[in-house]
This record gives sequence, structure tokens and C-alpha cells, in this order.
Amino acid sequence: MTIREFKMPDVGEGLTEAEILKWFVQPGDTVTDGQVVCEVETAKAAVELPIPFDGVVHALLFEEGTTVDVGQVIISVQTGPAGEAAEAEAPATVTAAAAAPAVAPAPAQAEEPAAAARQPVLVGYGVSQASTKRRPRKAAGDVAAQNGTAAPAVVPAQPAAAQLVAAATQNGTAAPAAAGAARALAKPPVRKLAKDLGIDLATVVPTGDGGVVTREDVHAAAAAAIAPQVAAPVAAAPAPVQAPAEVPAQAAPATAGRETRIPVKGVRKVTAQAMVGSAFTAPHVTEFITFDVTRTMKLVQELKEDPDLAGLRINPLLLIAKAVLVAIRRNPDVNASWDEAAQEIVLKHYVNLGIAAATPRGLIVPNIKDAHAMTLRELSESLSGLVATARDGKTSPADMQNGTLTLTNVGVFGVDTGTPILNPGESAILAVGAIKLQPWVHKGKVKPRQVTTLALSFDHRLIDGELGSRFLADIAAVLEHPRRLVTWA
Repeated sequence: MTIREFKMPDVGEGLTEAEILKWFVQPGDTVTDGQVVCEVETAKAAVELPIPFDGVVHALLFEEGTTVDVGQVIISVQTGPAGEAAEAEAPATVTAAAAAPAVAPAPAQAEEPAAAARQPVLVGYGVSQASTKRRPRKAAGDVAAQNGTAAPAVVPAQPAAAQLVAAATQNGTAAPAAAGAARALAKPPVRKLAKDLGIDLATVVPTGDGGVVTREDVHAAAAAAIAPQVAAPVAAAPAPVQAPAEVPAQAAPATAGRETRIPVKGVRKVTAQAMVGSAFTAPHVTEFITFDVTRTMKLVQELKEDPDLAGLRINPLLLIAKAVLVAIRRNPDVNASWDEAAQEIVLKHYVNLGIAAATPRGLIVPNIKDAHAMTLRELSESLSGLVATARDGKTSPADMQNGTLTLTNVGVFGVDTGTPILNPGESAILAVGAIKLQPWVHKGKVKPRQVTTLALSFDHRLIDGELGSRFLADIAAVLEHPRRLVTWA
């Protein structure tokens, strides 16, 4: 019998880790090639993992709820005749892997032959051995930071230069030599980003290899710059050392049990990173329009009663999505993206319409591929399927890729409107407010009419004020007079 190992695969999205949600097998169970053995949650979706060979489960190396790096062994299986061993990766010692899977993964990888340079994955050929690097483990400084204490020893800043600058600052003099020695290491795009955000690279703590400042470091520094500087007065007062030490001790009994700390991971972690990156990369502009949608609401009711559309989910969002597609056709330059590396604007001749969906796992934005080419029936079916899949937590990473423009329906919560943040890589996002009965001037008289407000946020690098205004006005015009769904299409 041969022990074969199955490693956490890369789903082809460049993700580095996944959380094991549920095991479907236990040691001693027989498994076959293609059988699903566990469900994992990546930063984008919940995915079921099939095992690529037959055998009997020997060991499960991680418990449910554990976050595992891509490339780590998660299950070992006893396979059949020794002849199959030639096809498999050279087995590492299972007992050693089980005893310390996170402490010493490198030796196990080193023992694997060069022929096993790629691992089984869900999409494509997988990742090479060189790409399955371990992310830096949390050092003592990280733990101390979580506990609210400082950890200066782990900051990889240049110590000699820092001491010279500190000495010069205390003496009230400049230190050009020290400043030159402490020049931050960063690639040109990162330097440009820092310049655009008004961030001095010399003040940024680098986390890249060799002390290189990364884009994430710049974004973190920008976020810190606008946050309330609560800790600054404490750091600036060197004399009263004992008094601050007594405050936490006295406050601890009062605050015990009053706060709950939730680890940031999965969808929440990726959403946070995406929103910060979008807010500090794309210059946002938001415009609003309030208008009468009484005719559209009447059309929704008529379509619900149409026998040709029986069984379809007909709602205002469906007609709003259709209005957006008509407005994109009239204003095609809206449907674009910004390529920073190539310094090009990429015009899209297709529309992958994103729909922001609130799920138990958090906010996700799957998109309807080629929505521009769909009939009303096809759009309704796609929209219903997309929402149902998202709520069940079964949205695949591919469903969230390559979106061009997004709709977010905040009106379902009774909210009038908002200022939505762009989904990274997209040109615009439209927030749909609540539809309410309000007094409205109609044909020269004040009458109760159904009114809503739309808010359009767009990337000002791609869309100027005129184009954004025309696009938003066209959406409103279609919904105010829905016959334009036909005449403008």
C-alpha cells in the first residue's frame, strides 16, 4: 500500500489560502477518483474539493474551521498496488505531517521529486512548486499588536538611519545624510501611487521582501492618515509612563464582556481590501437623480400578469437592469476599464452586469455574462439564478470575474439612496433607492406618484461629468417612460 497526499489546491484565482468548512469523509472511508471529500471557503466562494485518486482515507490533517495555505497537505489516502506510486508525488511521512503540518512544511516539499512540479487543482494545471511559498507567519510583534501593545523590534526599517534621523529630530536639526541612507525602496508604480495619494514613502513601513514598499503598504498608510490619530498624544508624552500603564488595568474589569472580536477573513477580508483599494485608486464621482417611476411600476404589474412570462420573476430591478443596458448602448464609452500598467483605456464591447448580493457570507458581486445580448426572459432567468446561487453560498469565483458595471439595490432596505464604492476594475456602479409614493407634479397638478432616486458613482479617469450625467439621465428617462425600452433599443 502507498500513502498518497492531497494538497489544498489553487482554484485558479491566485488565492493563497482557504478555510475548511466541512469534511465529507473520515479515516477508514473508501474514496474514488472525483469524489468530493470536503468543502472549503476561499476568499471568493465556497468550493467542493474532489480527490483525484482512489483509496482509503488514512488521515485528515486539519480540522473543520482551519484556514490552510494553498499547497499544504490536507488529507492522506492509502492507495492500491505499488505500481501507482510512479504516477503519484513521492509520499512524505504522514506521521510527521500530521504532527507538525504548519511548522515544517518545507522539508516535505524538498523531498518531492522534480517530476511532481505541479499539483492537482480545480482549474488548469495548477501551481508550480516555486509558487507555493508560505506566507510569513505571525511574529511576536503581530500578537502584541493584537493585544494592544507595541512591538518595535519587528519593524524592518533601517535601524542605523532611523537612529540618525531620531537624533537629528531631537536636536532640531536636519539630517540629509541619514535621509538619503533611509531612502525607501519601491517600484516606480508604487512611487507614483504614493505621490498621487500624498504619502511620503519614507514614513511608510515596508512589508515586501528586502524592505520594499508595496502598494498595500501605501494604501495602509493612506488609510491611517485619514483615521483619527488617537495614539499620537500618548506617544508624544515621554514623562508620564506609569499613569498610562494603570489605565488599562482599571478599565479592564469594566470593558470585559462588552466587546467581541471577530477575525477578518473570507469574503469580509477581500471586500475590505477591495473597497480600500478602489477608494484610494479610482477617483469617485457620485451623481443623483430623483424621478417618477409610476409608469414602470404599472408595466411591472402588467408583465407579471402576462401568460407568456408565466413562471418568471418580474420586479422593478429587472426593468432597471434593462434600462441600464439601453443607456450603455446609447453611451458606449461608459463601459470601459482603466489599465494602469499599460496606461490605456479599455473599451468593452460586452456587458457583464454585476448584481451586488447580500449573503450570509457577506457582500459578493457576481455578474451576468453578456447581459447586453439577452432578451427580457433570459435576463430574468439569469438574474433569478444568480441571486439564488449567491444566497446558497454556491457562487463560483468565475461568476465574479470580469464585471463591467454593477447594480446595488439598497431600496429593499427602505433606503432612499447612497454613495456606492466602485467594484475594482469597473467603471461605474448604480445604487437603486426605495420606490415610495410621494406628492409629485404631474401634468401641472400635484398628485401622488411613485418616485425613486438613483445614485451613480463612476471612475472620473474614465467618465467625465458630461458623459456620466447623460448616462444617468438616459437611465431615468427610460424608467420614466418605459416605452423607450423599445424605441431606444
